[in-house]
Formats: sequence, C-alpha cells, structure tokens
Amino acid sequence: MLTARLLDAARAEEGTIIALRRAIHAEPELGLETPRTLAKVKAALADLPLTWHEGPSCTGAVAVLRGARPGPVVLLRGDMDALPMDEHTGLDFASTIAGRMHACGHDAHTAMLAGAARILAAQAGDMANGLAGEVRFMFQPGEEGFHGARFMLEDGLLGGAADYPLPDAAFALHVWPNAPHGRLEARAGAMMASADQLEITVIGRGGHASLPQDTVDPVPVAAEIVLALQLMITRRFAATEASVLTIGKIDAGTSNNIIPDSAYMLGTMRNLSPERRVAMQKEVREVAKHIAAAHRCTAQVTITPGFPPTINDARAVDLGRQVAQGLGGDEPWADRPAPTMGAEDFSYVLERVPGAMFFLGVAARDVDWRGCCGLHSSRMVVDESVMPKGAAFLAGCAAQFLEQGW
Repeated sequence: MLTARLLDAARAEEGTIIALRRAIHAEPELGLETPRTLAKVKAALADLPLTWHEGPSCTGAVAVLRGARPGPVVLLRGDMDALPMDEHTGLDFASTIAGRMHACGHDAHTAMLAGAARILAAQAGDMANGLAGEVRFMFQPGEEGFHGARFMLEDGLLGGAADYPLPDAAFALHVWPNAPHGRLEARAGAMMASADQLEITVIGRGGHASLPQDTVDPVPVAAEIVLALQLMITRRFAATEASVLTIGKIDAGTSNNIIPDSAYMLGTMRNLSPERRVAMQKEVREVAKHIAAAHRCTAQVTITPGFPPTINDARAVDLGRQVAQGLGGDEPWADRPAPTMGAEDFSYVLERVPGAMFFLGVAARDVDWRGCCGLHSSRMVVDESVMPKGAAFLAGCAAQFLEQGW
C-alpha cells in the first residue's frame, strides 16, 4: 500500500526531519526575509534532483521535482517565518535570538515539507514506471501577516506562464497543539477566516474637561461606535455564518482634565466568505459615519485588507481523508465541524488553485491536549515524534493526486 510505504520512508528520515526543525527553531527569522532558514533547507535537500525557483520580492523559493513521465502538477507548501516574541519553553534548542520564536509551528512545517521532498524523490524510482507529473515544494516566508504567498504568486514562483503553468492541486499542513497526537483534520468549504485591519478616527473639537458643552467630545462617540459595531454583527448578518469584529485598541486624550480633539480605534474584522467580507466593510463605514455625525463628529475609516478566507476544495479534503486513514494510527482523521476564525495566507494559493489546508495534532500522547499551550503561546511545543507522519501525509497527498487525480 502506497501510504504504508511512504510512512516507513518518513520514519527512516525522522532524524533528519527533527534535526532540520531544531536548527530552524534555534535561529528564527521574521517576515519576508528568511535567508538562513532557506539556506538550511537547501543544504538539507542538496543531494536531491530539484530545480529551484526564486523571485525578487522575498526569500521564498519553490523546489521542483519532475517525474520520469508527463502528468499533472501538485504543490505542497511549508512556511518559514517566526513570531516577534520571547520563548519560554525551556527546550534545549530554544530560540537563541531575543524577541523571536517559532510559536506557530512554521519550523515544523518547513521540516516536514523537506521530509516530504526526500520521501518523494526516493520513492519516485520505485513507483510503477516512475513518477508521472511534477511536485513543487513551496518554502514560503512572511506568513505571519506579511502576505508571503501573495508575493510568491506575483513573482510567478508558483506558475502562471505558458511553460510553467499553475499547479493542478495544492496542499498545506499546519500543526495544531490542541488536538490529539497524530490526528489529521479538515473540512470542505471555509476552513479559516479572512482578516482585515480596521482603523477608525473620530474627530471632534477638544477643550476643558469641565466645559464639555463648549466642545465636541469624541470619546463617548468612539465608545458608542464600539458598541454599535457589535450590535451590527448580530442584527445585520445571519447568525448561521460567523463573523468577528474586535476593537483591540482605543487611544484618546493626554490628561484627566482635557477633552481631546480625536479618538482612535484599532481592530480586526474576520469573515468566512468573500461576499460577507465586502458587506461587513460597507456596514462598518456606514455605522461609524452616521453615529459620528449624530454627535457632530466625523469618522475617518481605514480598512487595510489582510488575508482572504481559506476555502478548501471538497475533492482535496476527500483525498486528504483517504491518505490520513491509510496512514493509520489510534485516531487518524476527524472531520472538523466548524471553521476557525484565525487566518492563513495559504488562502491566496487556494484562490488560484484547488486544494486544501489540513491540521495535524501535535500534542504529546500522554497529556490532555485540551490543556496544551496553543499557537502563538510563548510555551507552545510540538511533539516531534508526529513529524514523520506529517511528512508522509504531505507526500501521500502529492503521490495520490499524481496517480489518481481528483
């Protein structure tokens, strides 16, 4: 059975997968520039017959493995960047750079993708008549809010030219500390939300705090807008499709006896469909504008687009389910019942290429996974013994698609 063979091959590579993950973890890099991480990846794969593509916008790279015969093209992605935070795990290979940590598992994603490349390169010759088609391994920086996938698409690294078309399918894997060890999860349709940044500045007219009647106080107007936006979510949109609008920062004034000229709010907007995303932006502008006007203020609204919603193709989820079940384990697969309102820039790829993102449970076997420190925690850890399964899963998705298509 193909999946069993791939899992055996992944277990044989366990040491190299873990070593690469630890080397990346110890020297985290931020944003669109991850040269040391990419260098580690290239060194780990230097003996493989890969063709590398790089672009001008970031340190993202795509390694191409071509089969012996023509066939479809499949893309596998791993992200490389870390988060700007201190690490408190106590690991022997903890971050050596203050203020940087791989707290979202991108080090594991990259190492598992490199493992999948080694597995597929080795297995290609063993498959009947060789590998038919092409596998592209997407090593991506800038996932943590820097739009790395979008830049790589714009640079043509994923395809789009006549002699280098876009892939026929795309798959990505994300570790999930709050899920059972080795369990793979996904759902068709909306998997993760869009994420847009919201800024509202309420402009009034300041003055002495003892004479509010001689001013146009923007502070209570800002407070009213915050509440009205929450009411808008529950009264203008159906409850059957979740949306989130959170104001995370309010800034106004300099002293207890001064009414300021303006009040500033900063927040995030999350939606599960492109249509609702557009509708919410329109409604937010309307609510802020009219509430401000009702109190003789004006409201300046700036919405900075972030990642689009991550929409999984049902065919890709079905394929991933088959691969996961073929890999076995105590609990190999779970249909994810609902999306998460977190965001992921693999969504840019899924706007152009049918595919899916999957979650891999990385809690240790002997702990209550519900109580594990989650993603973006300074104490988040990965049970590395699950990483060969992740590499085998990625390799299995590619191999099965190349052999059978949808």
